[in-house]
Amino acid sequence: MNRCLCLVAVLLCSVQMRAQQLSLSSNILDYICLGTLNVDVSCSLSRNWSLTAGVRYNPFTFHAGEPDRQFQYRQQSYSLGARMWPWHTMSGWWMAGKLRYQEYNYGGLFSWGTEEGDRYGLSVSAGYTHMLSKHLNIEFGLGVWSGLALYRRYSCVVCGSTVARGRKYFLLPDDLLISLVYVF
Repeated sequence: MNRCLCLVAVLLCSVQMRAQQLSLSSNILDYICLGTLNVDVSCSLSRNWSLTAGVRYNPFTFHAGEPDRQFQYRQQSYSLGARMWPWHTMSGWWMAGKLRYQEYNYGGLFSWGTEEGDRYGLSVSAGYTHMLSKHLNIEFGLGVWSGLALYRRYSCVVCGSTVARGRKYFLLPDDLLISLVYVF
C-alpha cells in the first residue's frame, strides 16, 4: 500500500515538474497527539489542482506508574487525495477529498478498555495556506472522515479479554491541521 501511494505520487509529479510543483509538510498537532509522526507530499497537477499522499505513524505506548496501567493511540494511516485551490496551488484557500486507511489501537486514556482494528473511509476537508517565504508556508485546516471500521474491543489495555467485535460506521474529525510546509 505504501509503495503504491509513493509510486502514484512520483508518476503524476514527473509529468510536469517545474518550480514550486512539489511540497513536503508535517502537521504539528499530530505530534501533540501522543507523538504521532506524519508527513504529506503534494504535487501540483495544474494551476488549481494538486495530488496529496500522506502517512501517519505512532508506535508509542506510555506507562502511567503501574505496570498494568498504560495508554496509547498507536496507528499507521495512509491517504491519497486531491486538493482544489481556487486561486493557485500551494497558496490561499483549498478544499480536499481523499481516500484513507488506518490500522489503529487506542485505549487507557479515558477508560480501562481498549479498541483496535482497521478503518477504511473518505475524508473531506478545507483550509488555508499562508506563504511565509518563497519556500515555507504554514497551513491551517479542518475536516471529517467517514467510513467502515472493523474492530475488536478489550476489557482492559493489557489483559486481552475480548468484549466485542464487529463492524461499524464512523464519522470522525480529520485533518485538524497546523502544518509547516516546505515548497520545492
